[in-house]
Amino acid sequence: MTEVTTMDQQEQVARIERMQEETRKFAAEQRKIGREVALAPWQLVVTAMTAGAALFGAGAAFMKLFG
Repeated sequence: MTEVTTMDQQEQVARIERMQEETRKFAAEQRKIGREVALAPWQLVVTAMTAGAALFGAGAAFMKLFG
C-alpha cells in the first residue's frame, strides 16, 4: 500500500471512531432523559402530597390562632 492510502484509511478510522463516540453520548443522554421522564409522575404525586400537607397545616394553625 502506498503512504497516501494508509493515511486515508487512518482518517476514515478516526472519523468512524468520532462518530461512534457521538452516538454513544447521544444514547446515554436519551437514557438519562428516559429515566427522568419515568420519575416525573412520582415527582408530581410527592409534590401534590407535600402541598396538601402544607395547606392542611396552615389551615390547622389558622383555626388554632382564631378558633
